[in-house]
Amino acid sequence: MDNHKIVVRQAIEADKVFSKTITDEMAASAAARGTGIATRTPDYIEKKIDEGKAVIALTDKNEWVGFCYIETWSHGEYVANSGLIVAPPFRKSGVAKTIKQKIFNLSREKYPDSKIFGLTTGLAVMKINSDLGYEPVTYSELTQDEAFWAGCKSCVNYEILVSKERKNCMCTAMLYDPKDHYAPEVTRKYFKENAKGFERLLRFKRWKLLRPFLKKEKNDNNGGKPKSFFHYFFNL
Repeated sequence: MDNHKIVVRQAIEADKVFSKTITDEMAASAAARGTGIATRTPDYIEKKIDEGKAVIALTDKNEWVGFCYIETWSHGEYVANSGLIVAPPFRKSGVAKTIKQKIFNLSREKYPDSKIFGLTTGLAVMKINSDLGYEPVTYSELTQDEAFWAGCKSCVNYEILVSKERKNCMCTAMLYDPKDHYAPEVTRKYFKENAKGFERLLRFKRWKLLRPFLKKEKNDNNGGKPKSFFHYFFNL
């Protein structure tokens, strides 16, 4: 990574040569984390490039560094910045944040009135989103477009999503509403002050949801124990 100049820009037709590299790295990253992401094909990546809805990062020697793309749902009411991936040698270099900023700006330019949302299993992406003005939300505040949720079918955690009636899964939902949002300085500060709490919540979700989730709670909660905040926010 040293001595490389990295350029982050809107992807163009010539960048299609990296489509398989991008999808292979997406799959490898998901397998390494053990969490899973929806599978995308090289053809799908190339379509996003053709539509002008993708951002790519390359070195000055034309080496692939990272990628992200835009999806629209509910007739443009919602926009998702999806598929963020960075090549292993360039991780923890700050390039992911630059890509997210670029794709966020592109989304605001193309869809100024749309709500921008994302689903993530990682604290690092939560921090980046918070820096942009995203807020953590429940799944009920996301698009209910069936096509969006159908895209989750290739994820290894899809059965969990179905079992929770699409109210929760391993991912944490975050949303930026152009008509009703806090300033990025506020969401950035909030995340910083509560980072340890968010980390504990992510661990708690993984522990809770990866248990045999089809098994009923003992005695269907007949003991009368009150449901916690975690239940109401995460539908655990």
